[in-house]
Amino acid sequence: MNDAAFVPFENPAAGDTISPAQFKGLAALIREHTGINLAPAKRTMLEGRLRRCAREGGHATLGAYCKWILSQDHGADEIENLINAVTTNKTDFFREPRHFDYLTETILPQLLESGRREVRCWSAACSTGAEPYTIAMLLDAFAQRNSGFEYSILATDLDTRVLSTAIRGIYPREMVDPVPATLRKAYVMDAKDPRRGEIRIAPALRRKIAFGRLNLMDRHYAIGEPVDMIFCRNVLIYFDRPTQEAVVNRLCDQLRPGGYLFLGHSESISGFQHNLTAASGTVFQRN
Repeated sequence: MNDAAFVPFENPAAGDTISPAQFKGLAALIREHTGINLAPAKRTMLEGRLRRCAREGGHATLGAYCKWILSQDHGADEIENLINAVTTNKTDFFREPRHFDYLTETILPQLLESGRREVRCWSAACSTGAEPYTIAMLLDAFAQRNSGFEYSILATDLDTRVLSTAIRGIYPREMVDPVPATLRKAYVMDAKDPRRGEIRIAPALRRKIAFGRLNLMDRHYAIGEPVDMIFCRNVLIYFDRPTQEAVVNRLCDQLRPGGYLFLGHSESISGFQHNLTAASGTVFQRN
């Protein structure tokens, strides 16, 4: 869930709004499935995002759509559409760059010095893919400089729509402006037709990332063996404090001892019960 720009439908019909009771029911449904805590002040925002769902579902009004979705007379696909509509997907390449400086200047050299030749990383809210591709560029460049070093990356998100974009690895050209020139040259391909204004992540790098859907509200994260690093940045801010603490501890369970958890710069785990020690800013190391 790392915020995709949302453009509401123009000129919504007068009175095509969500009632307080419907908002309360929708907020509870969204929280149940995503952990996102919607305050009453978010009602107008929610109306804007759900108008597309209403129109695409053939409902005459937003109120009719809300009545239908709250009646539970629908399939799992519609819940997925609802989740895709309400999740926020702000992401950029090299977002919060100090994290990546710490990765390349401190963590990777330490791992190599300790004798670890294989690193496993998880981008736990990968959105449209900028974060895991940023990580992959840095790990691959490190592997090029250190023979025998191997890495793998798992990238997951709740929103199936953004996962599709991430898998394709095609972005507007200006989106890769933050990527250093040497890395752009090695891992970014320009479209053959420059009028398209697009780039594509190189196939060899895309193959290093396994994408999949995962809900951080699940009681257990079925990701296989423990990982060395987890990036879960700018996600906790959408949860209440008890949910934040539960998610942090489930993430911690997926780290090997000594592994690192990266959170967003505006996020805090102060006051939580956990098995982590602050390493640098909002980078934490499992004890």
